[in-house]
Amino acid sequence: MQKLWRCRLTKILITGGAGFIGRRVSYALTAEGYDVVALDALIDQVHRRSDPPVLPRGVRLITGDVRDASLVRKALDGVEAVVHLAAEVGVGQSMYAINRYVSANDSGTAILFEELARSSVRRIVVASSMSVYGEGLYRDASGRQRTHVQRTFAPGHAWDPLDETGRPLVPLATPETKPVDLASVYALTKYVQERLTLMLAAAYGMEGCALRLFNTFGPGQSLSNPYTGVLAIFASRLLNNRPPMVFEDGLQRRDFVHVDDVADAFAAALKAPEASGHVFNIGSGQSRSILEVAQLLATAMGKSDLDPEIIGKARIGDIRHCFADITQACTLLDFKPKRSLETSLDEFTSWLATQSAIDSVGRARTELEERGLVS
Repeated sequence: MQKLWRCRLTKILITGGAGFIGRRVSYALTAEGYDVVALDALIDQVHRRSDPPVLPRGVRLITGDVRDASLVRKALDGVEAVVHLAAEVGVGQSMYAINRYVSANDSGTAILFEELARSSVRRIVVASSMSVYGEGLYRDASGRQRTHVQRTFAPGHAWDPLDETGRPLVPLATPETKPVDLASVYALTKYVQERLTLMLAAAYGMEGCALRLFNTFGPGQSLSNPYTGVLAIFASRLLNNRPPMVFEDGLQRRDFVHVDDVADAFAAALKAPEASGHVFNIGSGQSRSILEVAQLLATAMGKSDLDPEIIGKARIGDIRHCFADITQACTLLDFKPKRSLETSLDEFTSWLATQSAIDSVGRARTELEERGLVS
């Protein structure tokens, strides 16, 4: 028998609760009166030791790994719902740090559920990723939708996907009904996380759902992690007076969603009875080219003279176009993105002005090239 969501919840555990998104979710939940516990491993790649995470007053931080069953058991004491954010993040790095990603993301989720099975938790919301789609949805010249699109990286290839006769495909907003097409180890681990959540929540009388997050940005993102969100990677380069490094030709399109809109989505998913058993795209519903974003950020930071460096190469595991159809989240979660990229850049650059960053982007590119993961 399912533990229904219709009663008011009071105590929430956020795994990965000291991270970029986890902190904003904790602010959103404490503002609504929830008692919040955060569990976070505080790994060096994300958290600088000189920069301890700032959490809302009253949030209890437990430092440790979600793969530590006894620590998870302690963190779940009295908890009624879980927001599961703990994960290694990064498409490129996942293609060579394979065990690290599979262990943290999938073994971590498995251990969490072994403890949830013995707990009084009634609901769980897991962070998945747009990366599970691989390429987004396309339409061909005859008007037919294409759901399984593959690109070739042979010499002289076109960056954009083509149909069998060499005609370009047109990218469309991607709905949750598009079949997954896993193009990276990271994508695989996120899909396993969401399927474990939907399967085991139902099996153990809980209600679960998954939020497929698109490109999240905003103040507080790790600037020294070369495998984090692209806006933070560009900012790291610009803060060090270096041009943003753009793979391919820069015309690949993504959906950029503000971290506070993402936090609102998690809060909504904790309250909506209709969410159970579903996956939801969480994005802005708008698409931008990567090159346009790099130029907008450089201008906002007063560094428009630093023209983006177009690499002309692709990373294995990257996709060309993917942006969100958010109809289902709007309908079932009453999700309404409130913050556009343009209106948020002033806030973002004001925060950047107070930050320093170690530019590790060149090193990360070298790591990928040495392993044959750039073509």
